[in-house]
Amino acid sequence: MNALVPLPVLLPLCATGLSLAFGTRLKQVQRLISVAVLSAVLGLSLTLMIVADTRGPLSVHLGDFAPPLGITLVADRLSGLMLTVSSAITLCVLVYSLGQGMADRDEVTPVAVFHPAYLILVAGVSCTFLAGDLVNLYVGFEIMLVASFVLLTLGGTGPRVRAGSTYVIISLFSSMLFLTAIAMTYAATGTANFAQLAGRLAELPLGVQTLIQSMLLTVFAIKAAVFPLAAWLPDSYPTAPAPVTAVFAGLLTKVGVYSMLRTETLLFPGNRLGDLLMAAALASMVVGILGAVAQTDLKRLLSFTLISHIGYMVFGIGLATRDAYGGAIVYVAHHITVQTTLFLVAGLIERRGGTTELTRIGGLAKAAPLLAVLFFVPAMNLAGIPPLSGFIGKLGLMRAGVADGSVWAWILVIGSAVTSLLTLYVMAKVWNLAFWRAAPPGQAAYGTVLESDSDEDDNDADEGPDHIPGSGDEPVRPRHQPAGRAVAATLHGHAVTTTTKLPRPMTAATAAAVALGLAFTVFAGPLTSYTDRAAAELLARAPYVEAVLGR
Repeated sequence: MNALVPLPVLLPLCATGLSLAFGTRLKQVQRLISVAVLSAVLGLSLTLMIVADTRGPLSVHLGDFAPPLGITLVADRLSGLMLTVSSAITLCVLVYSLGQGMADRDEVTPVAVFHPAYLILVAGVSCTFLAGDLVNLYVGFEIMLVASFVLLTLGGTGPRVRAGSTYVIISLFSSMLFLTAIAMTYAATGTANFAQLAGRLAELPLGVQTLIQSMLLTVFAIKAAVFPLAAWLPDSYPTAPAPVTAVFAGLLTKVGVYSMLRTETLLFPGNRLGDLLMAAALASMVVGILGAVAQTDLKRLLSFTLISHIGYMVFGIGLATRDAYGGAIVYVAHHITVQTTLFLVAGLIERRGGTTELTRIGGLAKAAPLLAVLFFVPAMNLAGIPPLSGFIGKLGLMRAGVADGSVWAWILVIGSAVTSLLTLYVMAKVWNLAFWRAAPPGQAAYGTVLESDSDEDDNDADEGPDHIPGSGDEPVRPRHQPAGRAVAATLHGHAVTTTTKLPRPMTAATAAAVALGLAFTVFAGPLTSYTDRAAAELLARAPYVEAVLGR
């Protein structure tokens, strides 16, 4: 079974070469390769999760080079669960993107960039979850970030390039800080392997340990968008296409949370910086949700809720108890699914109503009842309404806080409750504005927006027979007519081309993501039992070390 561990990384990388070889000449084959490979990765991830739960952690040294020289990949309960959830979500987002026609843009580029970049992103995420040493964790981050740079600026529009520039600068800074931390760790211990570091770091002076721990936490906090290191996120994510934003929001921040979980339990036991983490968790919850309350654009609103709910996960890491870790793992799995789903729904709303600006849309509950259901279920899940999985994760974290009994724990329990209530308020605001109220005067767009201002360069705004001069908002240049009757309409004076039906793959993929979120509720008992065992394994450390070092 150890031979299966590298495959979630190798399969997408190999498929990338095939995808580039076919390019735009055989688009259907290219899409088939992507779907088939991600389906295989999902099956492998599920197998690794089950085997790691029944037999213990699996490890492999690539090239049969022993630590500290070799590359080590490890699959335990935590990484197995993260791989399975992320694989399911990336498959849903891929199907969604096919329905949206994301890859159609490749006709105007030298190579078909979306599918190769997406597969590389999946390989990077898998590498991060399986990494058994700091160097390989860094490599996983960089693989993931290189692909994300391409996906974030897909289309080359002005807003996306500007947002991508901010993202690149922040990412490069965190990468340099990460490399510095790795160099310091290796200089002090002679290894970067997690299993070896678990023993050697404890022999260092306390000041050196704290410095290395602080640097690693800073890097991972930037990746996870923990306040006050989260200012880049609301300006970067909303400009990207809907499926890209969805997978970024669902996964890229969670690899930072995963890295914090892994290093805080395996490398730095004892919770020396627990109070600092809980302070950051509280600040993330409060600032993030207050930012969401102030937003009227759905994508920016969801970006701020993302920052806010990262605080719940950091809360569990800061408490550093078995129950807290178990609750944090449940919440990570829940949030990957629900946050991704909400961004997919935002993409559907944008295509149906012409915008994600909540003051300019309405009446969607009547015009698109299925879309209303697809939003309502994950929205209530994010708010933590019983008996949904969001409630289960929050309840587990709050119970752990009460059991801890410290001042910071009680403050976080109260902050968690207030944040949950404000999240419910924010979701209710979206429901009332976009779905429940009547359509605002002047709204006449009922269907799918084929092109918008975020999809074309500023220089192209004057082109196209359907463009209204002076509107500067939504020039229309459909390349492929989606299924459904085309309807010419205007949205508050801006030119829009719509269809009466949303693409079925988009709707089906979103429904599948909603169903996955509900599955966490239906199977809450087995899920919480699994995460409790994963938390116990993290705290024990010995099973991981023995699987890697053989002793």
